[in-house]
Amino acid sequence: METNDAYVQKNRDMLQYHYVFWVIVVSKLIRGIGEKCMSNKQSHYLQLDFIVLFILFAGVSLLAIYNAQQLEQYGGKNFVVLQIFWFVAGISIVAFLQLFDLEQLYKVSIFAYLFGVLLLAVLLVSPESIARTINNAKSWFTLPGFSMQPSEFAKISTILYTSAVISKHKIKYEKTTWKTDVWLLLKIGIITAIPVFLINLQPDFGSSMVYLFIAGVFVLLSGIDWKIIATLVLGGGVALLGAMWIIVTFPQMSEQVLGLEPYQVQRVLTWFDSSEQSSDDTFHFDRSISALGSGQLTGKGIDGLQVSLPEAHTDFIFSVIGESFGFVGCALVVFLYFMLLYRMLVHGLTSYNYSVFGSFICFGFLSLIFIHAFQNVGMIVGIMPITGIPLLLLSYGGSSVLSSMIGLGLVYRVAVENSRQNDFLFK
Repeated sequence: METNDAYVQKNRDMLQYHYVFWVIVVSKLIRGIGEKCMSNKQSHYLQLDFIVLFILFAGVSLLAIYNAQQLEQYGGKNFVVLQIFWFVAGISIVAFLQLFDLEQLYKVSIFAYLFGVLLLAVLLVSPESIARTINNAKSWFTLPGFSMQPSEFAKISTILYTSAVISKHKIKYEKTTWKTDVWLLLKIGIITAIPVFLINLQPDFGSSMVYLFIAGVFVLLSGIDWKIIATLVLGGGVALLGAMWIIVTFPQMSEQVLGLEPYQVQRVLTWFDSSEQSSDDTFHFDRSISALGSGQLTGKGIDGLQVSLPEAHTDFIFSVIGESFGFVGCALVVFLYFMLLYRMLVHGLTSYNYSVFGSFICFGFLSLIFIHAFQNVGMIVGIMPITGIPLLLLSYGGSSVLSSMIGLGLVYRVAVENSRQNDFLFK
């Protein structure tokens, strides 16, 4: 009979044998799958930079939303499951968009734009039963178990169509003149003005500013003469400073002159000097900065939130990240955005030589991500006025996530085309 030590040694040898056997089998299996996936036909669709960045964004989003929903104000609601659903739906949209090449996307861009404008128009005339006024603005379709913010999707369709118009203009006018530059400027302005006008009727001043910022980036990058751009910047700067002076000096009159709502005027006044405002007017800022600062260097961890903050899972998700994971967590989030913007910039510059349309898709979505991140983080730390602009890819919300994933899918398609072009050039 075998001794106990011999029996143990025999089992250990058998386990080691099985372990080595399965390691070899799994390694060969993974290698085989990898070789198949990395074939010339399929490797173009594996854009690892965007895949890894999306996984990291999704992970941070779910952790932050899980922490936010622990606050008593949410009464045990589970937003994480819904956010997972939106992310999965978004991944499906990204995969679906890969079925279309850039030429096909170019052709359907006008229809996407018109559909986005139509949604904004229908929203305004819809009854309260399906389009309720929320936070002084009629910005949402609110159906049983479902809500949608058309302006989020219209941002993507406007980027898509503006990119197509710039591309067509550059092909038609190889030699630019003052007249062709003004004509391009007018086209960009008209395309932007229509959704901005409809959004201001809701009213949603924050979203309309996002559209104007994206249009400004398009104008800067479209090759329009610098003298025209300088005139626009100077005129826009004077108009903005004048509007700010009217709001600060004559707040009540600014409502009639500028067509602003009282709460919008109050937000600007609070942004300029919160010490002169009442505690009710500075409530959101005070709570958000308290939550952000209380996290200190490394945060309070999971289930450690102590500062109750309205809209913590949406507009103020960055404050939750700051309280939960501290300065380190916030810095990592900023770094993730930097890497995403950098990769979109690289793909935009790379695709310019063979597809101006694809290039401006990247620049447009880059500007959208940038202004949302800058405005949202800026309002948390007090350098920007508070608006209802979410932190894209992190804040909870079906419209926010799905529209962001549509934009990401378009950029992903440009990256696939870049990969194909590089493969063709170096063969």
